[in-house]
Amino acid sequence: MEKLNFKTEVFEGPLDLLLHLISQKKVSIFDVSVIDLIDQYIQCMSDMQENDLDISSEFLEMAARLIYIKTVSLLPKHDDAENLQNELLGELIEYKVCKEMAAELSQIANGFDYIIRPQENIKADEQYKRKHDASELLKAYISAVSRSERRLPPPISEFNPIIHKKIVPVSGKVVYLLRRLRKEGHVKMLSLFRPADTKSDIVATFLALLELLKSERVMVSGSVDNPNIIFKDDGDMLG
Repeated sequence: MEKLNFKTEVFEGPLDLLLHLISQKKVSIFDVSVIDLIDQYIQCMSDMQENDLDISSEFLEMAARLIYIKTVSLLPKHDDAENLQNELLGELIEYKVCKEMAAELSQIANGFDYIIRPQENIKADEQYKRKHDASELLKAYISAVSRSERRLPPPISEFNPIIHKKIVPVSGKVVYLLRRLRKEGHVKMLSLFRPADTKSDIVATFLALLELLKSERVMVSGSVDNPNIIFKDDGDMLG
């Protein structure tokens, strides 16, 4: 697959990124396969995570949604898979139409002439005539001081969670999953995610599981909500 170099700031949202991937394929949006887009989208997210690029939550939510769609489609019984794909395709078509209409309206608006009335010079009465009680002046002073304090920048310690954000490599999760599955044989999918896991842990585990499914090292069976992840032993020894 062709390597894509970009940042999420270039796109208005995950649907915009998906439309970009469709345009790279040079096919009609009505002919594109959602399953084909999933691998490219997940690869984009994985590349950005490995390069320590900031990924907004809406892009991660779409990644989880796409992984769920692909997981369902890999199950023996996946009646909902086609409905999920059609739902996403409908959203893409609707977004594409809205984006094209917005571009047309923007071009139309650029053709209008704007007439602005010159600013009127109103001479204000510089003499302040209202009388205030001392308590009112005190309240005004306290309010002004409070607003000034609210405008102060936050302390550096507030940025520590962002600066020291944990980056979880997908390759490490692949090794972890293979070792666990080789030892236990099979596990429930939800058991792979612990309550204490960070967002980076969860996304990396999802991507690792998808890689194992893609390489046919594991298979899924059982209910859609919490399927079994089964290890396929091909004789490869893992240290």
